[in-house]
Amino acid sequence: MRNLLLVKYAEVHLKGQNRPYFLRMLMKNIKQAVSPFGAHVRLHDSRIFVSGYTDENACINRITKIFGVHAVSPAVEMEKEDFTAVCQKAAELMSGKSGSFKVLARRADKLYFLDSPKIAARVGGYVLESNPKLSVDVHDPEHSLQVEIRDQALLYVNSFPGAGGLPTGTSGRAMLLLSGGIDSPVAGYRIARRGVELSAVYFHSFPYTGEPVKEKVITLARILSGFCGKIRLHVVPFTEIQQAIHEKCPDDFTTLIMRRNMMRIADILAQKEKALALITGESIGQVASQTLEALMCTNAVATLPVFRPLIGTDKLEIIGESVKIGTYETSVLPYEDCCTVFTPRHPVTHPKLRQAEYAEKPLLIDNLLDEMIIRAVDGTEVIEIG
Repeated sequence: MRNLLLVKYAEVHLKGQNRPYFLRMLMKNIKQAVSPFGAHVRLHDSRIFVSGYTDENACINRITKIFGVHAVSPAVEMEKEDFTAVCQKAAELMSGKSGSFKVLARRADKLYFLDSPKIAARVGGYVLESNPKLSVDVHDPEHSLQVEIRDQALLYVNSFPGAGGLPTGTSGRAMLLLSGGIDSPVAGYRIARRGVELSAVYFHSFPYTGEPVKEKVITLARILSGFCGKIRLHVVPFTEIQQAIHEKCPDDFTTLIMRRNMMRIADILAQKEKALALITGESIGQVASQTLEALMCTNAVATLPVFRPLIGTDKLEIIGESVKIGTYETSVLPYEDCCTVFTPRHPVTHPKLRQAEYAEKPLLIDNLLDEMIIRAVDGTEVIEIG
C-alpha cells in the first residue's frame, strides 16, 4: 500500500495519433515541476502517477498549475485481491465526513471477481456501516469516493482542479509585450494555456521608470513561469526613443507612435527568439491607443501576427482572471511603467495610417529611428526566469 497522486488530463485525450507527443510533453513538464521534491513520475494504463514525494501539498500546488492537467487527486494504491482490505481503506478515507456520498467504481480488469456496480454497492455498504453520519445520494452527493480496479486497487476522494489547456511546448513560441499593468499578464496566461511557450519584452524608460517597476515586471514574469515554465524576459532601454518621440512628433500622436515602435522592437526580438507571433493585452476601446483605427496603425509595422486574447473582454473580467492566476496584487502596485510616461493630454483616438506615418516622419530624418532601434536592441538585457 502506498500514497500517490493521480494526475488527470482532458483535452490531450482528443489528440488522436498525436496523443503520444502531447503526453510526452505533459510528462516532461510534470517531472520538471516536481523534481525539487524527489518525486517519481510514471505513465501507466492512460494514467499519470506521481509518487515518492517529500511534500504532498507542494507537489499538488505545482502540478495543478501545469497546462494540460485537468485535476490532481491524492490516492491510495493497494493490492486488489483482498477486497475486505479495500473496503476498510475506503471507510478510512471517508472517516470523519458527514453528509451524502456516492461510490464511483471502475473495473479496468475485466477478470476481477466483482463488476463495477457490485464493487460500488459493497464498498458503499461498508462505508455506511462504518460511518453513520453519511448517507447515500447517487444523483447529487457531497462526496465522491472513487474506486478503480486495475493492476492494483486505486482509491481517492478529493480532487484539485488543474489549469487545463494544452501542455507547454506543444504549440510553438510567442513574444509577450509585458508591462506592469493588469492586462498583459492575463493575455500571456491565456495564450500559454494553449501550449505556447512564452518569451517576454518589457520597455524600460530609466530614469522616468525606476528599479521598482522593473522588479514588478520580473515578479509578474515569475508568476507566469509558475504556469508555463521558463521565460526569457527582454528588458529594452526605451528612454532615448521615447524622448525623441516627445520632442519631434505631434503631441496627440505620441502614444500611438510609441506603440508602433514597441511593436517594431518586439518584432525584431521575437524573430531572434524564433517566436511565431506577438502577444499584447489590448482590448477594444479600453484606452485611446486601443481603438480599431489605432490597433490597425500599430499592426502595420509588425511582420509577425499579433495575438490579442483580451480583445473582446471587459476590464472587470480581466481583473477577475488576474486575481485567479495570482498577478493582480503585483499589477496594482503603484509603480508606473513607460506607457504612462509623457502621456498626451488629448491623444488621437481614430487615426488614419497615413496620418500616423506622417506624424512619425521627423524620426526618419538621417535614419534617426533606425539607429535608435538598433541601440535599443543591442542594449537589451535578457533575464532568465523560472
